[in-house]
Amino acid sequence: MNQTLTELIAEQGELSHLLNPANRQHQSRLTSMANHLLEQGLDLYQLKQLEQELILHQALAAKMAVKLAISKLYLRECRPDTVISVVFAMYKEHNRMLSPQEHPHGEAFIQRKFEQLQWLCQDNPNLRWRLILVDDGCPENSGGRALDQLDALPGFPPIEVVFLEEAIRERRGPAASLSSTGDSQKGGSIAYGLWHAAQYPHKGDHFVAYTDADLSTHLGQLGLLVENLHRHDNLIACGSRREPTSVVVKQGVRNHRGKLFIYLWKRMLPQLDSIVDTQCGFKMLRSSCIDELTRQMLEKRFAFDIELLLRMSLTQPQRIGKVAVGWIDSDALSTTTELSPYLSMLKSVVAIYRHYLPAHPVSDQFAALIDTMNEDQWERLVAALGPIFDGVEISRLCSTELMSAVQLAQKAGTAA
Repeated sequence: MNQTLTELIAEQGELSHLLNPANRQHQSRLTSMANHLLEQGLDLYQLKQLEQELILHQALAAKMAVKLAISKLYLRECRPDTVISVVFAMYKEHNRMLSPQEHPHGEAFIQRKFEQLQWLCQDNPNLRWRLILVDDGCPENSGGRALDQLDALPGFPPIEVVFLEEAIRERRGPAASLSSTGDSQKGGSIAYGLWHAAQYPHKGDHFVAYTDADLSTHLGQLGLLVENLHRHDNLIACGSRREPTSVVVKQGVRNHRGKLFIYLWKRMLPQLDSIVDTQCGFKMLRSSCIDELTRQMLEKRFAFDIELLLRMSLTQPQRIGKVAVGWIDSDALSTTTELSPYLSMLKSVVAIYRHYLPAHPVSDQFAALIDTMNEDQWERLVAALGPIFDGVEISRLCSTELMSAVQLAQKAGTAA
């Protein structure tokens, strides 16, 4: 194993610390490294042992390659007629879907996702994949432009573009609860995309995942989610960027806001005590539970993940799993970076708490704080607590009340 580790670290070269999800050569190098591991005949136990040994190394590409190899190897065990459907939403993605040569922030994400799924599922007769792109009422016609791009892909790829506006007009599934696409900010389109995917006729297992339009999460890792559902009999597998073997490259100052966001929502929804990274855009569900979960959802915007997980936890709390995944930040064109929707998500969490759970004195105090907070006060709170929370382990943020709602109100300037 030591020789394999040494060879793998040497093979990654300059990709030990820099990996561009939009760079086709980088992605090709990753899959070549994963293929090399598989060709050596390593089993799942050996690959997971290698994953543990890499924790202490600066070896970005090596860590990602091991995850891809584990994912692909596990899918060799899937039953006949297994289907994996992948859903993502598009809103103002017209530039990101271009190539890097066509636009400074282009990622060619349709082509790259196609290649990732092809690599993962090729030579596996038991497995089929589908990719469903949902236009979330995009004013730049991302859906129409995506349809044009499909013509350039080889063969007849199982990729479908659907439009939330049409689903609302025809009152299909969860879209029937929307009056217009303006009601949705990702959540409405993902809920509809999941429901639409689950209608696909199948004989064997059908797993439905959702991801982001960008390339932050390599779809070659889908087998990691399938493994979690299979081995633990879970109904939802949540990709997580906060586990010991997670691989994360993150830019900007979102970590300050992210930690404060986690601290606050944890005060209201203790039922999700085992889940930390609710917002990782890489989750998978068994298709059989999707209709019930997505029916009459309250949240149509960015906090939809939290409501989805809470609804599951209230009926079958032991069937939500966490999976350590690789996530390389791809946020140049994101609409949720520096002007992130954390405060609006927290206000949605308040509504979710009040809708689903009985009143609790502490939770009510935090809910009242968030209700009265505006964006300036939120940013003041982030600035005041960012340096403090950065030094606190995430487990303590989740389980310990470090500051009361009254103390936070004073720092935010909302106290009377």
